[in-house]
Amino acid sequence: MPAQDSAARPRLSRERVLESAVAVADAGGIASLTIRSLAAELGVKPMSVYHHVANKEEILDGIVDLVFAEIELPTIGGEWHEEMRRRAASAREAMRRHPWAIGLVETRTSPGWATLKHHDAVIGTLREAGFSIEMTAHAFALIDAYVYGFALSEATLPINGPETASEVAEQMMSFFTAGDYPHLLEFSMEHVMKPGYDYGEEFEFGLEVVLDGLARSAADGSPP
Repeated sequence: MPAQDSAARPRLSRERVLESAVAVADAGGIASLTIRSLAAELGVKPMSVYHHVANKEEILDGIVDLVFAEIELPTIGGEWHEEMRRRAASAREAMRRHPWAIGLVETRTSPGWATLKHHDAVIGTLREAGFSIEMTAHAFALIDAYVYGFALSEATLPINGPETASEVAEQMMSFFTAGDYPHLLEFSMEHVMKPGYDYGEEFEFGLEVVLDGLARSAADGSPP
């Protein structure tokens, strides 16, 4: 991309660099994000980027923090079940907007303010609800494993909404005969290929199972 005229181009800043880095990653995945591609997105020379960020690691720290800033914070002191549900749904939506972030959100060793504030709010909500330190650790790990795992499935499955489920199922079934895998056939015919099937709707069911299990464990004072 040719450099824009300096009079028309917005002033370069760290915020603009990071926002553009998110745009590059959203468009082409995290592998497409380089100093050169970022400079092209900004319409500047690559060396100009280094006036605002030291290296790519700082860029990754920054864009992960921007993703965390999009996730709704649970309210410390609120009803923990509802707060965790709301926060989980918001995190899933953020991962859907930025699928490249799924493998990055918990990898940074230099977290930004939004990341730290987010984690503090989650821990504070659970602790205020009476979770012990140990149960808070269990809950935080379990909820995030479910949310990020589901987000990864959504991002990688060949099914993109209810309009493609039947088509993909039919294509997969064409590789085997009806008697080869009877249980898979039954599941596909009686569930996946039904009109309106949407894998994404499984999220709410699974989340409730996780939260209900945590509620029982917290009440018993021991892991399930």
